[in-house]
Amino acid sequence: MDRNEQSSQSAADESTYHRPAGIGLTGRLRAYFLAGVLVTAPIAVTVYLGWWLLAFIDGHVRPLIPSAYNPENYLPFSIPGIGVLTLIIVLTLIGAFAAGYVGRLVVRIGEGVVERMPVVRSVYGAVKQIVETVLAKKSKAFREVVLVEFPRHGMWSLGFITGGAHPEIQKISEEEMVHVFIPCAPPTAGYLAILPRREVTVLDMTVEDGLKLVMSGGIVTPPDRKPPPQLHKLDRERKSA
Repeated sequence: MDRNEQSSQSAADESTYHRPAGIGLTGRLRAYFLAGVLVTAPIAVTVYLGWWLLAFIDGHVRPLIPSAYNPENYLPFSIPGIGVLTLIIVLTLIGAFAAGYVGRLVVRIGEGVVERMPVVRSVYGAVKQIVETVLAKKSKAFREVVLVEFPRHGMWSLGFITGGAHPEIQKISEEEMVHVFIPCAPPTAGYLAILPRREVTVLDMTVEDGLKLVMSGGIVTPPDRKPPPQLHKLDRERKSA
């Protein structure tokens, strides 16, 4: 064996000696299993929740469908989602009727009757105001994610501004007061805090990201939407050039 062959053999031995050990069969199977969980878990949970909601609506709406108009009575199989479709059609027809003159008159008469009921009128008024505020987007409710010092000084909680304070509450201070809803984690309940706006720290975070952070108990952290400092420097250099 000449000198070149000896150097080649020694280099091959050295590379073999320093080559990192490959992942074993158990490690590969574990990695494949975790990858499968990461891929299928979000899909499975989404499908399960969607199917549960579909079955829940179907179970409550399907018995209300007259037999003559229920297509399942004429088919040898069940149709999933027939209750959801029926609910959408009924709500659309009710909306079209309420938009007309006769519909507005009927709604006005019905609200007048409800206003004369001591307990029902309070519940109806509160629910109507909440629905109109959320669906019609008449205010900036749940449009700002904030941090407040709660429940004590030095401890911060994530909250959502739901609007300005009531005029009667505003009388306690000359500063602008706001309503802040502080949800629990996971959000099964929450607290309504009334604070001066100067004590509220508004975050550069969307409501969706804030809800994800609360619902996951802080596990799912929203990404930083601000560009890194290097991009600011390059942008300034590009503008100066």
